[in-house]
Amino acid sequence: MIHPYTEIPELSGHRSAGGVVRIPVEQDVPFTDRVRAVVDTCEFQRLRQITQLALASRVYPGAIHSRFEHALGVYHNALQYLWQLGNDSRFATVVSPHEAEVLIVAALVHDIGHWPFCHPVEDLALQQMPPHEAFASEFLGPNNELTQVLRDQWNVEADEVLQVLTGQSDDSSLRLRQSILSGPIDIDKMDYLGRDSQHCGVPYGRNFDRQRLISSLVLNEAGDGLAITSKGKTAAEMMVFARYVMFSEVYWHHAVRSATTMFARAFYDVHESLNLADLFLMTEPQMIRTLCDAARNRPAEQLTNGLFGGTRQLHKRLVEYSLFQKPDIYRRLRQLPYAELVKCSNRLATSISLEQNVSLSPVDVLIDAPPLHREVEFKVDIYFPAEQTYRPLKDVSPIVASMSNTAFDDCVKRVRICVSENVLPLPLKPESIDELLQRAVDGCVSDDR
Repeated sequence: MIHPYTEIPELSGHRSAGGVVRIPVEQDVPFTDRVRAVVDTCEFQRLRQITQLALASRVYPGAIHSRFEHALGVYHNALQYLWQLGNDSRFATVVSPHEAEVLIVAALVHDIGHWPFCHPVEDLALQQMPPHEAFASEFLGPNNELTQVLRDQWNVEADEVLQVLTGQSDDSSLRLRQSILSGPIDIDKMDYLGRDSQHCGVPYGRNFDRQRLISSLVLNEAGDGLAITSKGKTAAEMMVFARYVMFSEVYWHHAVRSATTMFARAFYDVHESLNLADLFLMTEPQMIRTLCDAARNRPAEQLTNGLFGGTRQLHKRLVEYSLFQKPDIYRRLRQLPYAELVKCSNRLATSISLEQNVSLSPVDVLIDAPPLHREVEFKVDIYFPAEQTYRPLKDVSPIVASMSNTAFDDCVKRVRICVSENVLPLPLKPESIDELLQRAVDGCVSDDR
């Protein structure tokens, strides 16, 4: 059988010697002339100055890798997925060579709409804020250099790429390609777990067999998404666990979350004085300067100085709550709208000030809680060729079944009270904090009524 995508230059080069760009870790990424043309555009080059993990570098010094590097890794994964899936006649019937090329482009530019500190800002759910996927249209407009390159070099229209990134349709080809880009075993997770792990200096995100998982890829029974054969079951289990541990030990590490919470509160407090449309087009250094200028002579300046000033001054974890530690308080604060968390934080700071007879700023006490959106659940089917049957992974894996019975977010995302050094010397007992926090939440509920 002749592979259906052998005429795609990036895939033919993927199978033989050719131009490459090297990215960590010892990864040779096929670099054709038309890929180079995309990468050299000003829209793509902007990703060099947007870090992948934002504020995690305040805790993990090596976590300064960029979305530029990540985008190349996701593009490389797209080639490997397409080569593997092209061996499945059902996939080749659904996804034409042109549609495969659109997927390659979409993989390369999937983060083009990201602005600096995108995820903490998105978690604020401000009314005037677009999802970062939709914001990609700002860089794929008719007059953009990137749009012209796609048309001239790839014979691909920007709207085709945006459809893969943000579109909704009953078209099986579109749903299938979207599942490759964003799904339980997508090319995005396949890259960031290992890359983030490498740059943070931890092993957790690399402890699964990527190649075994990719070589087991097949279509699901409906033909509109991905499944894996039974030989990839162990690799899939390890990927589930790798993601769990990366959230627990890196993305929701208490000090990383302290820095993130400080940033979120500073941004929230000054956002009405900012032009968000212009802000989201900036590089990371530009946004930091703009945010620090907006915070000057305001309470938020304490936070921006602690994050971006000459010394590192992160708030410290005072107490934390989970589904297993003070579940009543956890449930009350979990997934509250951010504006409500700010009200609760302010009330708590006022209560501590009165009880301890000290003067505290509203930003001396911050509440960090899981955002409204929840992480994508790991739902994928296992195909057993001998029986020609598909079964959900959680039905054949005790590890995944156990994790499915307890919500992923509830296990790894805690509610934490983070406080400045002004609060730490105060003689605060945990039970006293619990009581003050309960009152603060009650007050916010009363205000809403």
